[in-house]
Amino acid sequence: MNALQRTARRRPRPRLPAWTSTLTWKAAVFITLMCCGLAALLGCLVHGAMTRQTVGTAREKALTKLERSMAAYETGARLPRGEGIDPAGLPPQLRALALAGKRGTAVGSHRGRPVMWAAAPAERGTALAVFVDFRGAERTIADLDRAILGSSGLAIGVTLLIGAVGVTRITRRLHVTAQVARRISAGDLDARVGDRPRHKDEVAAVSRALDTMASSLQGRLEAERRFTADVAHELRTPLTGLNAAAELLPPGRPAELVRDRVQAMRSLTEDLLEISRLDTRSERVELDSCDLAELAARTIRASGTDTALTVLASSRVETDRRRLERILGNLVANAHRHGAAPVTVTVDGPTLTVTDAGPGYPEYLITSGPQRFRTEGTNKGHGLGLTIAAGQARALGATLAFRNRPEGGAEARVVLPGPAAPEPPDPLADRAAPPAPGPCPHRAG
Repeated sequence: MNALQRTARRRPRPRLPAWTSTLTWKAAVFITLMCCGLAALLGCLVHGAMTRQTVGTAREKALTKLERSMAAYETGARLPRGEGIDPAGLPPQLRALALAGKRGTAVGSHRGRPVMWAAAPAERGTALAVFVDFRGAERTIADLDRAILGSSGLAIGVTLLIGAVGVTRITRRLHVTAQVARRISAGDLDARVGDRPRHKDEVAAVSRALDTMASSLQGRLEAERRFTADVAHELRTPLTGLNAAAELLPPGRPAELVRDRVQAMRSLTEDLLEISRLDTRSERVELDSCDLAELAARTIRASGTDTALTVLASSRVETDRRRLERILGNLVANAHRHGAAPVTVTVDGPTLTVTDAGPGYPEYLITSGPQRFRTEGTNKGHGLGLTIAAGQARALGATLAFRNRPEGGAEARVVLPGPAAPEPPDPLADRAAPPAPGPCPHRAG
């Protein structure tokens, strides 16, 4: 096999446009093909029946005229012009049939016009033939064919229009159902199709099944949220007493262990309360203009970790500082807890990226997002940090994406909705303040 053949084999086949895969297009093609097939079948049947009837009528006229001509020929009367013994224009096959001693008819022509010939045997190997005009019959058949084509086209157009309207109504309801399903997937559990009760078809059954599923899912999620919130609230009271009791313990290693576990339980309780508030979407976002490079540096200092900060392009954005610090702090803590050094925070316009050199994120987290209390077999953490980060990003309208870098390590990227309009510089402040060193790569710890 030469190179040209291999190239031709690898060449992808041309694909149809995406709109040809829609249900409306498929239904229109199906209706058109069915109508064309039905019109062709009925047209052929009507054309055949009408042709047989018209030809049969002309044949009877020709045979009747032949009978009269035979009677006149036997009595020696004079025959009309163009009729008689072996007239000009007589079809050869009809003459051969007459010479064989049989009568017959055939469509032919006489002086350039269509006629129906009838012939019978005569004396001494000759044929007596007559004809009748066949132009009226041909016009009748042609008019019938035009009527069949016109009526078929009109019927196909009307049927296609009615079918398209009917299919469009169905597809519109399917689109509404798909939109509601997407809204439910996005977290809007109050979304319902609400199909009309008079609809009893399969689309209505799918819509009602989706509404039922959404109601059941909403009930279960609300029960889970209430359970999480109730557990967190109920734990706060005994944890407060336990924390007070731990403070009364004499100094020593046992007291440190108790205080550490109490603090871990308090952090877990606060995380559960935050998750419950995020699930119920009761959080209020307080927007303010902030510089991302300063916010990232402040968050890294508050984390107390050895994290590098790289500023490629700083910008001011309208966002909730507390929530964004919470997101970035959780990402940095997760990178140190489950990844490996070096951990780097990169600021590039409205984008914050946290990278590490660890084994990377598990596959389920990349495809489905973080899941609470799932830490991929490790006993470090409770799996709530990334869940809270994803919830806070959703509250801010930001995009939080996770991936594994080709060179190794994990990467979490936060893309904020967009930077605010740049503030005009203050010339007095520029003259009063000394120039600050550039924020390009330095480490904050």
